[in-house]
Amino acid sequence: MEFKVTHTCSTSGARCGEMVTAHGRFETPVFMPVGTQGSVKALSPQDLEQAGIGILLANTYHLYLRPGHRLIERLGGLHRFMSWKGAILTDSGGYQVYSLSKLRKISEEGVTFQSHVDGSTHFIGPREAMEIQRALGSDVIMAFDECAPYPADEAYVRNSVRLTSQWAAICRECPRGDSQALFGIVQGGMVPELREQSARDIVSMGFDGYALGGLSVGEDRPTRRRVIQETVPFLPSDKPRYLMGVGKPEDILDGVRAGIDMFDCVLPTRNARNGALFTRQGTLSIKNACYAEDDRPLDEGCTCYTCTHFSRAYLRHLFMAKELLAYRLNTLHNLHYYMGLMTDVRKAIQEGRFAGFCEDFFERSGE
Repeated sequence: MEFKVTHTCSTSGARCGEMVTAHGRFETPVFMPVGTQGSVKALSPQDLEQAGIGILLANTYHLYLRPGHRLIERLGGLHRFMSWKGAILTDSGGYQVYSLSKLRKISEEGVTFQSHVDGSTHFIGPREAMEIQRALGSDVIMAFDECAPYPADEAYVRNSVRLTSQWAAICRECPRGDSQALFGIVQGGMVPELREQSARDIVSMGFDGYALGGLSVGEDRPTRRRVIQETVPFLPSDKPRYLMGVGKPEDILDGVRAGIDMFDCVLPTRNARNGALFTRQGTLSIKNACYAEDDRPLDEGCTCYTCTHFSRAYLRHLFMAKELLAYRLNTLHNLHYYMGLMTDVRKAIQEGRFAGFCEDFFERSGE
């Protein structure tokens, strides 16, 4: 993997960059759609390509449980398995173990947990997480970490930082594919000194990139913004910085202002399936009765397939009738909105007007 910063903002930490992987090049700041089970729900790989998506995220935990990383490896790796030509980032599974498992036990070696699929018992530690991701063949892989809940007492968070550093060191020494980049994850909850300690520990190990984990777990936006702003200065400026699981448009702008390069979140695709659609005038709930006879496109001026072919009235009809096409059309639009947002963000940084861009955005959204 290669990464270089191409533009910087003179009034904030915002920056543009370029990342090159074995499966293509993309510009940063970048938003990665989430393909939990090796699929971005309701869309095909061709849809993703046409939307201009260069990298997506797949979930190690889910693919380990089904269909299994060994099966995917035997069938040629995740890119071939899902017929995706672009780059793939896989998380380590740590967050899913934390958020989905009804029963889990954390030890020095890793985590024993109960599958949310069938209740069976499994163990994933740093070596197992690395082996699963090596077998999947993703372009960017993540070190195994321990995600503290929110709220959590300082003793718990301190131990979480210790385990995350301990496991990161093991991940650093594990075998991986020749073209796989390994990112370390910074934890530390909402405690400034623990965030600094975690960042210093992880950076000292020399990873290919660095991620901020343990955010968007229930904290409010000002707290999240503070943690990001306090932690980023401890990360190298010549390596990509990734804010994990944070994806509201306003949070993305907060992250970009602090110097974050990469984002992922289920928000645009999950919201699409729930009928919440992003527009330049704010979020629109397509199930509302006021759209029953609305012949306008979802977002006037939007060039996505959904907006150039269908009315709000039709989209509401599909959604209320639970037609499968509703999920596809809604998801196409929401991802087009996100890709357009990131393109506009990069252009604003390149043209030296990012501060004004943010002011206009927050004024329109009422932030």
